[in-house]
This record gives sequence, structure tokens and C-alpha cells, in this order.
Amino acid sequence: MKKLVLKPATIAPSGKAYRIPYEQVLNEQQLRAVMHTNGPALVLAGAGTGKTRTLTYRVARLVEDGVDPTSILLLTFTRKAAGEMLRRASALLDGRCERVSGGTFHAFAWTTLRRFGVPGGQESAPPVQILDQSDAEDVMSLVRSRSDITRKRKRFPNKSTLHDMYSKAVNMSKPLVDVIADQYTQFIDDAEEIGRIIRGYNSYKHDNGLFDYDDLLLYLLAATRDERIGPVLRAQFRYVMVDEYQDTNNLQHQIIKGLVGQSGNIMVVGDDAQSIYSFRGSNVRNIHMVPQTFTPCEIIRLEQNYRSTQQILDVCNAIIDGAPGMFDKHLQSTLPPGDAPMLVSAINERQQSQFVVQQILELRETGVPLSEMAVLVRSGFLSFDMEIELQKANVPFRKFGGLRFAEAAHVKDVIARLRLTENPRDVISWHRVLVQLEGIGQKTAETVIEALLAESDPLADPERSFGVGPKAASVVAGLVAMLARARTVTQAQQRCSMIADAYHGVLQSVYDDAPKRWKDIETIVAIASRYGTVSEFLADIALEPPTDTLDDIDPDDAENEFVTLSTIHSAKGLEWNTVFLLWVNEGRIPSARSADNEESLEEERRLLYVAATRAKRRLCLLYPSIMLEWQNSDVLGKPSRFLDPVTSELLPHFYLQEDTTATDDQHLIG
Repeated sequence: MKKLVLKPATIAPSGKAYRIPYEQVLNEQQLRAVMHTNGPALVLAGAGTGKTRTLTYRVARLVEDGVDPTSILLLTFTRKAAGEMLRRASALLDGRCERVSGGTFHAFAWTTLRRFGVPGGQESAPPVQILDQSDAEDVMSLVRSRSDITRKRKRFPNKSTLHDMYSKAVNMSKPLVDVIADQYTQFIDDAEEIGRIIRGYNSYKHDNGLFDYDDLLLYLLAATRDERIGPVLRAQFRYVMVDEYQDTNNLQHQIIKGLVGQSGNIMVVGDDAQSIYSFRGSNVRNIHMVPQTFTPCEIIRLEQNYRSTQQILDVCNAIIDGAPGMFDKHLQSTLPPGDAPMLVSAINERQQSQFVVQQILELRETGVPLSEMAVLVRSGFLSFDMEIELQKANVPFRKFGGLRFAEAAHVKDVIARLRLTENPRDVISWHRVLVQLEGIGQKTAETVIEALLAESDPLADPERSFGVGPKAASVVAGLVAMLARARTVTQAQQRCSMIADAYHGVLQSVYDDAPKRWKDIETIVAIASRYGTVSEFLADIALEPPTDTLDDIDPDDAENEFVTLSTIHSAKGLEWNTVFLLWVNEGRIPSARSADNEESLEEERRLLYVAATRAKRRLCLLYPSIMLEWQNSDVLGKPSRFLDPVTSELLPHFYLQEDTTATDDQHLIG
């Protein structure tokens, strides 16, 4: 039998002894947050500092102190997060913690509406019907179809774009015209008609008793301000906690103000250095305004990191220390030292990808599981070449955040055209390409394909009738003539460039976010430059990784593991033993379009910080010294400006050199 020992119990300020030994299981700052009871508090929880643990123990401590669980409200950004915290709290204490109210802003809004009805309405108002995003977009489509402008204009926002415009205006508390001017400049001339359609959308919902997700937040805000409902909510929820406050939008910030007042028992937890979701409407200023919004506010900093080595944290601290207007934080670790972080300069993108694959294989041989390695990028298109090299080396991977190279619709469009120059009898590619042309529907496309395949060389005679009317025949003839010209070009990049130029107009007519997608097309052309022939290029991008799904994987088989390939946004909240961050170039992170806007620029800095703080023992930042851009122009690459404050002692700089004594080997040179 194991020997039992006595441990002193944590003593409450009132002199009460706790069942949970808080002082033994929490560090000093975590304990301070857990023991905070009355008044506002801001907990600045740095990356890897035990934020979830702190919230969980605070819930348990409040309940153990006799606080009615139903008077505690825990708001999170996912239902899973709230459920996990409450389950942990129940495991620590007892089932009383399960009676704590927890969930997302939207779930809490729905509960409030079912309980009280619409603010200003009757208490016995009938339940409303909630539209999910797909249903909401269908209603938007119905209202859109009734507008004459959709018949007058070739390009007008589709249902999902219209819904996105409206949702951002609501959540960011901005006028619709400002949202369009900032994020949808190609539709600024249609702002008046867009506004008319969205007003019609809101009227339709109102007349039919429908609520969308954005309505839930609007009505929750109204409930907090309602003379009947507001006092009841504030009397019930005496202790409110909000997780990930740096990700709140302006509307959610107003809801919290209405729910707790200026000096209520509110604890918000978050990290301004990890605010990276402004494209969803989040506003980092919300967490910065907490001390002024809720007074008197106690500020508690969680700085003890349990994830990364101090070597990695020193780099992370240096990156974020240069950010203006941020709360002071300095992450510290007591973990054993690991490998020193590295900044690696590759000659070009291909060498960058090849080196990472080489490192992954070497680390795997030393016992680091593939599942403990991640390759991160600023944007999905920056991983295309990496995907090809991983596939060629038979390294299994899973991609998160964006589509795989060959799965993006606009990439498929270009590849289909390229395939037709190699195989003009490719029926699937013909069908994909034809239905995107103006005036060509499914039936007409089938007729054209039948006529094309009746010829020994479908691209030989662009001027024939194709069995359709003269207008459709003229459109098809233009496509066939372009493909015929393109196939005479043997060099892969030049042919791909010609096809991309011809596709540009189709891209603009088919996709509302054409400017964003065009960057991916430029990347396709850049990747094609690595290949001598089109057939080699098409063969490589068509390769599939050894395992496409997790369905048939034996969890005990160490060979069936996957490297994670992810955007930084999708990697937030996760961690790996080894992290490779690609394209740490000026112009990539920060992205070129963010350089003229200070708010956008600082969010890019935070993106780099978030990426670096994912690493536990190894961190490798890479950048190509030659950035191959559009129109065959070689642009010299340099490291991101955000690495300027990081000294070479903290982040040694290396460049790659081929080892002439061994095949395909590359060495690091300091």
C-alpha cells in the first residue's frame, strides 16, 4: 500500500478550508485569478500559460465558496470549450458545477429569447425559428431574385457574399456602405441596391418570424437594455466569465457591457497578442478597453508558459515586444532547453520545400512522430509547392485552413484548361470549362462536347458550328482557338501563363472574390516554372498522398501518422514538438496589402507571434531569397520586418547550400 501523507488545505479569506488544494496545483498568478471574486478583472493569459485550467478552477472555487452555480455564466466561442471546462470543474468538485450556465454567445441569446420572448413583445410570444447560415443565404437569394438589378448587371454579389456583407456590418457595428468600401470594393457602385436587398431580407425575416445568427446577438443586446429583461438577467448572473476576449466583435463587447454594467463581477480572459481574426469582425481594441470599460479593474498576467522552451519564448517575446499599444507580458518557461530556433534562407521556394521535407524525414528517424510536426503558412496558397514535395517524398500530411492545391475550384479551372492542351479528348475537363462560358448551359455543353469528340483533333478547327447557335459557337470558338495556340508552347510556365491570362475574365465573372483567387493563379504559374514540360507538371499535382482519409488507420501503427500542414489561423490553440514556418518574407508576413494600414500591419505581427508560440521544442523559420513573382520576374526576398528586433543570438541565421558529396542533400551554413 502506498504511504499516505498529509497536505495542508487552501484556506479561504474567510478562514474556510477548501476541498481542492488550489495553492498546490496553481502557480501564483493562476491562484490570484482563481481567488478573485468581486469586481471586474482582466486575465491576460499568454500562449501556453494554462488559461483553460485557470477558468476551470475558478468555476470550481466559486461553487466551493457557496456561490449558486446558476448565478455563474461562462461564455466561450465554441460549445465544446464551455462543455469541457464545466466537465473538468465537475470532476474537480462535484455535480454542482454542471448547473453553471455555459456556452456560446449565440446559444445564450437563444436561451434568453426562448425564456423572455422578443424584447418589447409579449412574454407569451411564440418561439421563433432560427435560420442556419445555409437557410439564411437561401432567403437572401429569394429576395435577391426579386430585384431587377440582377438582370441588368452581369456581376452582382451572390447570396453568400450579400449575407457576408450584412453579417460583418452587424457584428462590426459598421454602416453597410463602409463594409463594402473596405472589403468589397468591386461592388461599391452597387452599394445602394445592395442595401435595398438587405433591407428586404430583414423585412422578410420579420414578417415570417425568422431569426438568423446575427439577429440573435442583436436581440440579446436589446434584451440587456430592455427595462423588463435586463434587470432580471443582471440579478441572476452575478458572476460572468468570457473566454478569448481578444476575439470578441463590437456587438459582443456591447452585450457584455449591458449584461454586467460598469462594475459588475466580470472576468474576461484573453491575450491581445493573439488577436488575429479581424476578418471575422473581431476587434483587439475590445480587450484593450476593458480596464476603462469595467472599473475598478484588476489586471492579472499569466506569464508562466508550460508549452515551449525558453529559447523559443525569447524569440516570441522579441517579436511581440515591438508592437505598439499592447499590454506588457513576458513569457517564461522552466522546461529543459531544446534545439535553438533557426532562421533559414533558401534560394527559392522549391529549395525551401525540399529542405523541410528533408528535415521531417530526419526527425522521424530520430523518433519524433510525424503527428508532432507542423508546417505553417500565412495563406493557403503558400503551401502549394510544399504539398507537391511532401507527396513526391511519400510523406503523409493533412491540410487545415484552405483547400489542397488541386481541390480549390479556381485552381481546378486552370488545370482543366491545361489538361485540354495535352489531351483534347478529356470529357471531364471540357465539361468544367464550357459551363463557365457565357451562354453555355449543361445541354449546350453536351452538344459541343459531342461535336468536338467527333473530330480526330478537337482543337484543329475553331471555326466550325459545334452544332449550336452562332452566339454560343462564337464563344466556344474563342476558347478552342486559345487552347490551340497554347499547346504550341512547349515550356510549362509560358503555356500556363497564357492560359491564366485567358482565364482571368472567366474568374471575374464566376467568383465574387476574384482578386483573392487571382493570387492563387499567380502561384500556379510560379510553380509551373519548376517544370520543363506540362506533362511533368500535371503529373506532379495529380499525385495523391498515400492515405487520403483516417478511416482505415490503426492508431497503434506508428507508420500511419500525418504531418500537419496548416494556415496560422487554423493552427491557433494547437501545439507541436516541431514547427516549420514557411515564407517568413517581407511581403508575405506581413502581406503586401497590409503594409499601408497600421492596424492590419500589427495583426500580421500577431500572426507571426501566434505561429511561433505553437512550437514546443523546435522552431524553424524559413524564407526564399528569390521570390518568383508574376510575369517571370525574380524579386529578391528578405526576412519579415517583424524579425528585425530578434537578435542573431536568439535566432541564428543560416543559408542552405547543396552538399556536393551526397545526392540531394542540403547543408545549413551559418
